Amino acid sequence: MAKIAYILLCHKDSDGIIAQAQRLTAAGDFIAIHFDARAPAKDYERIRAALDPNPSVVFAARRMKCGWGAWSLIAATLQAVQAAVDSFPRATHFYMLSGDCMPIKSAEFAHKFLDREEVDYIESFDFFNSDWIKTGIKEERLIYRHWFNERTHKRLFYASMDFQRRFHLARKVPSDIQMQIGSQWWCLRRRTMEWVLEFTKNRRDVMRFFRTTWIPDETFFQTIVRHLVPEHEIRTRTLTFLMFTDYGMPVNFYNDHYDLLLSQDFLFARKISPDAKDLKDRLGKLYAAKGVRFGISNEGRSLFRFLTGRGRIGRRFAPRFWETESSLGRERTLLMVTCKKWHVAKRLVERVRQVTNLPAIDYLFNEASTPLPDLGGIQTTLEKRTRHRRALMRMLFDYWQTDKLIVCIDPANVDLMQDFYNDKAQVRLLEIECHFTDDYLIGHAKRVGLAGDRTPQETIDRLLPTIRFDVRFESDRIRDAGFKDMSRLRETASVDENTVPLASFLDIPVEQAREIAATEYLFVD
Repeated sequence: MAKIAYILLCHKDSDGIIAQAQRLTAAGDFIAIHFDARAPAKDYERIRAALDPNPSVVFAARRMKCGWGAWSLIAATLQAVQAAVDSFPRATHFYMLSGDCMPIKSAEFAHKFLDREEVDYIESFDFFNSDWIKTGIKEERLIYRHWFNERTHKRLFYASMDFQRRFHLARKVPSDIQMQIGSQWWCLRRRTMEWVLEFTKNRRDVMRFFRTTWIPDETFFQTIVRHLVPEHEIRTRTLTFLMFTDYGMPVNFYNDHYDLLLSQDFLFARKISPDAKDLKDRLGKLYAAKGVRFGISNEGRSLFRFLTGRGRIGRRFAPRFWETESSLGRERTLLMVTCKKWHVAKRLVERVRQVTNLPAIDYLFNEASTPLPDLGGIQTTLEKRTRHRRALMRMLFDYWQTDKLIVCIDPANVDLMQDFYNDKAQVRLLEIECHFTDDYLIGHAKRVGLAGDRTPQETIDRLLPTIRFDVRFESDRIRDAGFKDMSRLRETASVDENTVPLASFLDIPVEQAREIAATEYLFVD
């Protein structure tokens, strides 16, 4: 009978990882875990302490710092796979999972399903001729070398690609392999997995090529397996049920999706919402159950298309999410930084990114040019961003797969702050108090169109007191609003004085907060 070694890549939720490992191994299967090296060391130590005694659990020999779309995800996967192959000689199949996946069938059903055919389950479509990639760059993923991450270093990513395009530095795909693409959620037989590991050792040219491709988790295993395994032994599908919205974002499943999930022709589902506690509990118990019969109707995707499609022609069952109140989620924390000197706030959040690796966004409700991921159009204009602000923020949380997000907001946008404070999420506010010279205020007046290069000096002299009053008035409005969990940084304060509110706002150790607060150029105009 089939024995599954699950390959789990994860970066958060230590409690969920422990529960997932205990659940899967209790049914007689195995699990190999790679825990992102960017995650807190205390979380990893907690997971090790809980699972080290379990002989059916193994950890990757080396922890990698993983980045979305980067080679590090493949390197981390190979580390976990090697550990599983070495540690679990009885494992017949290797199944790729994430921390957001949950079983929607019992272990008994899964084992019988895999015993039914001697095949591998992995999506693998022709990279160049299929339409698997719906938006964004396509062949550029392969023919150009990508040293920068598009999500964390957007400008460098595209500048590097433009440079290679301008100087005709495109490279060729290795001649003896046919590039494939597909979902990263696969289930491979032991023989196939051993072949893949041997291939990685023998074909250094192919490994060098993939190391600088973009989003290799959608191409690496898909291409190598198709190169090594006869076509009739491959089922071009995933065994993990997942759906995407019109905006290209994964659909989250909630407590009332239990019956729908069980009826799908898949073994696992992704993504289960962090708020769906009851669903997780029921699915967790299901995996160990015996004698359960499953009626497979497999209508999930067609039902989703039908219901969302009715919205386009005005016959939906309920308003679209952006027409009604949308919550960021109870488990999430939104950190708002407000400062009239936008360059000061931008420097601060950039330093926070460097020190804490927290995702942070500049003045997205004030500057149309603020870099944002493609969310299907909702991010394209300031008007759309503001009108659909909660929906936009929730999508950004999902995009970065994080429970904590930092945004910069102009002090004039008190209504935005108030709206986010009315959400179910945890919200904190940091105000940065700066000293405003006359020269700075004149420059500000020119930037917002209140004055120009030819504005008479006497007009500027009359304008300055009004602008200074407006800046002070905005700060007073924020204080009068009585926002909870509000902290304040001051230009006139010492590093030690600014460290305490910064540590409280970010919920980070004092040492990290001091490193951020000590940024020498923070308040320079």
